[in-house]
Amino acid sequence: MSEEIEYNRRRFLGGAALTLAAATWPVSAKGATPLKQRSKNATNNFIAVGSENSKSIELYYEDLGSGQPVVLIHGWPLNGASWEKQTAALLAAGRRVITYDRRGFGSSSKPSTGYDYDTFAADLNALLTTLDLQKVDLVGFSMGTGEVTRYIGKYGSARVRKAVLIGTLGPYLVKTADNPEGVEASVFEGIKAAIKADRPAFLLDFLHNFYNYDVTAGKLVSERVVEANWNVAAQASAIGTLKCVDSWVEDFRKDILRNNVPTLIIHGDADRILPPDATSRRQAKMIKNVKFVELPGGPHGVLWTHADQVNDELLSFLK
Repeated sequence: MSEEIEYNRRRFLGGAALTLAAATWPVSAKGATPLKQRSKNATNNFIAVGSENSKSIELYYEDLGSGQPVVLIHGWPLNGASWEKQTAALLAAGRRVITYDRRGFGSSSKPSTGYDYDTFAADLNALLTTLDLQKVDLVGFSMGTGEVTRYIGKYGSARVRKAVLIGTLGPYLVKTADNPEGVEASVFEGIKAAIKADRPAFLLDFLHNFYNYDVTAGKLVSERVVEANWNVAAQASAIGTLKCVDSWVEDFRKDILRNNVPTLIIHGDADRILPPDATSRRQAKMIKNVKFVELPGGPHGVLWTHADQVNDELLSFLK
């Protein structure tokens, strides 16, 4: 690895850079469309969202429980299974829980295109419309907060009851004349260079900083958790893993202003991946109906390390 790549990698992993940065049959719920009446686009836990050459692009999803629906959108470079602690808590509270794998990740198709937030929001829209979800709560973590924000900005809130952003990446990560709090664009080029040079090694370094592993190891997170996450990340699309970096620098400021639903923002105050000064603290000021919660000592991966606190806030807000 060249000195320039190593410099940018260390700059990113030290916290100056920001990254996003996460099967069962569907069941019908009260007020939901029965499975037999749902779109033919939803079969065997997959929803068709497009095509590339001769193959369909499909999203893998899981649909559990019954009651008020909540959709959980995972972070990079994980999949829907990263919500396991929240899924269990929501099901116990009587909620219908839908998780899905973003294109390029988990069990979803791994196309070469579509790794931008307009497409990601369109994929989410396909899920909501195919399953005919109404009065749904959208919960995004890290990169998944971009889907929530862009979806509302592009499609409106007619289907949405409440929104939750955990470890948010908004409002705009790149430093520009009208966004002096952002990060130099060269940092993201350094991240891409490091991924190209040695993606598996980069992912392990990323996950250590994701959990602040030097502080939380053996206390709040185990080596086995990091290992499991790495296995998921390493099996994701190499193309998608790289191309997602370009989506992180999209501008969400106009989308945020269209958010008119009650919104909860949760962020760890020790987040090295998406430090709150550059993200959540700014975004909270742009949303009218917002509750902002910071978790003392929380790293980026609070879904695991601070699961009880996250779940308490989530369940209380989504009542």
